[in-house]
Amino acid sequence: MPGQHPSHEDYMTDTPGPSTVAYFSMEICLEQAIPTYSGGLGVLAGDTLRSAADLRVPLVAVTLLHRNGYFQQSLDAEGNQSERPVSWRPEERLEEMPARVVVPIEGRDVTIRAWRYRVIGGSGHEVPVYLLDSSVDGNSDWDRTLTDSLYGGDLHYRLCQEVILGIGGAAMLRELGHEPIVAYHMNEGHAALVTVPLLEWQLDGRPVFEVEDADLEAVRRRTIFTTHTPVPAGHDKFPLDMVRAVIGDKRVELLEKAKCTDEGTLNMTHIALRLSRFVNGVAMKHRDVSRGMFPTYPINSITNGVHATTWTSPRFQALFDESMPEWRTDNLYLRYAVGIGLPEIRAAHMDCKKEFLEEVAKRTGVTLDVNTFTIGFARRATPYKRADLVFSDVERLVRITEHVGPLQIVFGGKAHPHDGGGKELIHRIHEAARELGDRVKVVYIENYEMEIAAKMVAGVDLWLNNPMKPLEASGTSGMKAAMNGVPSLSVLDGWWIEGHVEGVTGWSIGSAVDPEGDQSKDAFDLYMKLERIIMPLYYGLPYAYAEVMRHAIALNGSFFNTQRMVEQYVRNAYFPNSVVSVAEAVVA
Repeated sequence: MPGQHPSHEDYMTDTPGPSTVAYFSMEICLEQAIPTYSGGLGVLAGDTLRSAADLRVPLVAVTLLHRNGYFQQSLDAEGNQSERPVSWRPEERLEEMPARVVVPIEGRDVTIRAWRYRVIGGSGHEVPVYLLDSSVDGNSDWDRTLTDSLYGGDLHYRLCQEVILGIGGAAMLRELGHEPIVAYHMNEGHAALVTVPLLEWQLDGRPVFEVEDADLEAVRRRTIFTTHTPVPAGHDKFPLDMVRAVIGDKRVELLEKAKCTDEGTLNMTHIALRLSRFVNGVAMKHRDVSRGMFPTYPINSITNGVHATTWTSPRFQALFDESMPEWRTDNLYLRYAVGIGLPEIRAAHMDCKKEFLEEVAKRTGVTLDVNTFTIGFARRATPYKRADLVFSDVERLVRITEHVGPLQIVFGGKAHPHDGGGKELIHRIHEAARELGDRVKVVYIENYEMEIAAKMVAGVDLWLNNPMKPLEASGTSGMKAAMNGVPSLSVLDGWWIEGHVEGVTGWSIGSAVDPEGDQSKDAFDLYMKLERIIMPLYYGLPYAYAEVMRHAIALNGSFFNTQRMVEQYVRNAYFPNSVVSVAEAVVA
């Protein structure tokens, strides 16, 4: 029956088409050759699907095709960023599905097709991913572009994309036969309009004015929402007049009846909060911040992770296979990394470092020294992430190298085409690099993507992360580094509050008791930790430094992985109150 929540027994049957979890995300990082992601949100989505496949979770995913990708980044000698579309051919990587659905947009019937990508887990289980595409014969020229550019265009373009993702995605899953769906998981508010068809199916032909609390509750029982941003500006909002023009009076009336509109606007996060039975932030701290932003909603936390075998370098994979081969199917076995010898940790890391610096030289023409302490920083380039904090006092930085030892820093990350502050940040890093010259070598890798990221998180000696508190929802780059024995130096925000053990898994910038970051204090603490603790340890007590590296694997790698994260979603969100174990709550 429409709106009826399938029981766990329904899900556990061996009949064809078991109850499925539908995972909706505006961006998913499937592989580097499919440029349908911009950064952390998409990478997390891809890692989630890989772990779901490993764990045999009956899950299907929906996203947009993004024919032009996010963008190809180019940097000139001054650090000025320019962008161009990414050229790729979906038919070379994906399988076109025969199904078609029609989504009304501004009174026009826009036809949508889907392309399938198969995520195959270590277990052999498949998670299908459907990439929606409006470039279909019969659509207008403008409608054909609606699934072209990730986070491109204006507010109106974005709304049309979110209509296709949510409303079109739900219809496409039905057309493809993915029923019954036990849970619709909205990965960020972009997918919140999936609740519209769920409400319509629940009404089953009844008029909108008959919507009752029981109908809303029936939809809630089927929806999960993960919020990723503690920044108010990061939550999509659209003028109600625009929404009415795009989706029509009847659907706006339905959202109004569900009390999902607010003072002439439609806030996607509010829709998802209002119509979900389980809402989570992506770290404990983010849960607390989200509760402050949305105090009338119960918000849980499931801390993010990374897919262990994707982000562990081949060299460390081989080391783990020798010491604890079970780690591939049970990431908790990484805890036993405490038994790996320190010489083996150092040798594996040196191999990774050599490989990374060779790649840096190939891409940039800059030769870095394998014996020099190397810091890595690679995040989306935007002001609150403060990539240039380490250059607050360049002369102090130089004095540290004179007193302790040489230093080199590698940066990476794209600024959104409309983020002037982010572009200026990249420019300032290039200015600092010129000012420092050979005293502290600084390299910025352009067009940072999955392949170079995997080498970088394994090949640097320290991972630096210093966003302005409390604006870090979680962060996952430091988790990837930890998988390869690279400790973090980070502000106590996001995941690092949970992963940080001072001097054991890495080091902190600032204090845990300070609710907000202070630029001058954070810079002072960063320099102090580098000069008095971290670099002296690296150069003077290399085996003690390797002990920190080993603990980063054992304590952080064993927990901050998507295997644990997906298991928590299965137990707490997808199939709550079940008497069966997580192992039983997957495809037999």
